[in-house]
Amino acid sequence: MIPYKNFSACTSMIVGKDASIDGSIMIARNEDSKSSWPKNYVIHQHQEFDEEQEFVSKDNGFKMPLPKIRLKYSATPEWTDKFGLFEEDGFNEAGVAMSATESTYTNKLALGADPLVEDGIGEEAMVTVVLPYVKTAREGVKRLGEIVEYYGSSESNGILFADHDEAWYMETGGGHNWVAQRIPDDSYAVIANQSAIQDVNFDDPDNYMWSPNIQKFIKENHLDPSQNESEHHINFRQTFGTADLSDTYYNTPRVWYGHKMFNPEEDYEPTSQDIPFIDKANRKLSLFDVQDFLSSHYQGTPFDPIGEGSEHEKHLYRPISLAKTQEAHILQIRPNMPTPAAGIQWLSMGVGAQSSFVPFYAGANDTPESYKNATGTYAPNQAYWTYKLAGVLVDPHFVKFGPKLNDTRADLRLKFQQAVKKADASIEGLSNVELGDYLSKVNFKNAQIGLDAYNKLISDVITNSTDLSPINFTQDMNL
Repeated sequence: MIPYKNFSACTSMIVGKDASIDGSIMIARNEDSKSSWPKNYVIHQHQEFDEEQEFVSKDNGFKMPLPKIRLKYSATPEWTDKFGLFEEDGFNEAGVAMSATESTYTNKLALGADPLVEDGIGEEAMVTVVLPYVKTAREGVKRLGEIVEYYGSSESNGILFADHDEAWYMETGGGHNWVAQRIPDDSYAVIANQSAIQDVNFDDPDNYMWSPNIQKFIKENHLDPSQNESEHHINFRQTFGTADLSDTYYNTPRVWYGHKMFNPEEDYEPTSQDIPFIDKANRKLSLFDVQDFLSSHYQGTPFDPIGEGSEHEKHLYRPISLAKTQEAHILQIRPNMPTPAAGIQWLSMGVGAQSSFVPFYAGANDTPESYKNATGTYAPNQAYWTYKLAGVLVDPHFVKFGPKLNDTRADLRLKFQQAVKKADASIEGLSNVELGDYLSKVNFKNAQIGLDAYNKLISDVITNSTDLSPINFTQDMNL
């Protein structure tokens, strides 16, 4: 038995604009926490206050002042704020996308020199105190970095940022240190609960950012394990990260499978600790490739929990998509589009392998009622619970109903692709006000298309499950 840590365990992917098939930048993540823990999808309107506001976390008491101007932004908060907001991902009106966080872990040597701060900033607060106050991805890294330096961090995290020009991945280490790397335009990255960033080049501020005192901190505390210490480079993963048994069985297999999907000719093992953070795919990657990665569970290998491997193999590694996924998102920023229509928040409620990614234009003014005000127990009129119910009904008879589920997902992919194409062709000439209203109508319609398809699937499964009860009897017709 592997001694797993108590993980809030997500899986992330980033695709540069020259690595994608249509020139899009994509940042994406599965938000994994615990099963049956609903999410909402909301839009906070632009607001200008007379006085500075104050954020106070219900999670750990972290608090800080906020600017008077708050940009409009979308988010996916928890169904209850009793334990904090956890807004997790969204776009703001400037076209900046943010996803927070990919939980990571700092090694004990680094933590001994710079402990976590109990009431410092954590995942729960990051989107709320950063996204509405920045106009570029680089500004997002800078703002969050300054918060970590001043208030400290209560946990170790990886944070994804993007705008129409570039994508960034940022990691915190210990209580006050951090680095960030710009993802090369022609590359992709997959991350799974480990410090991922490797080489940090302090002579290249265009492509790297870092906390001001990190070099001095590393040197004074003798944290760099490399044989050839350099004042110009560090390996952040080796200096701050972990590489223990939990990583081997819980984290690295997910990274391995991502590279297997996009670079199958590369020769890595599921337990390899030296898989690169940045890589180039053997083809241009599409939105569907990212959806497939977030929805995957080692298909085509003996490690698939619903595959044909041995019972030991099927439960050896933690899959990418699993029952504890609350929502999965792909924040896509498309080229040559006006900002309100360039960003699409592809949102999958519940388990990615059993749900569908619904496109929501970032420039909309509101979200559907079925995506707001979720409750902690099942309710048939809520999006999260509708998608969750379909998976729960299919699970016990996957061989029989799995094909129906997959057909529904495949059909919705095509419908949503066509819906986006149709909407894109209709926005020319619309004013900003008209565009916001139009995109809201498009989003509401797409949301309903997804729910209608899943309610039909639920109806089919229930109707055809009535004869599968163990309380049954087949009578011999000769009697």
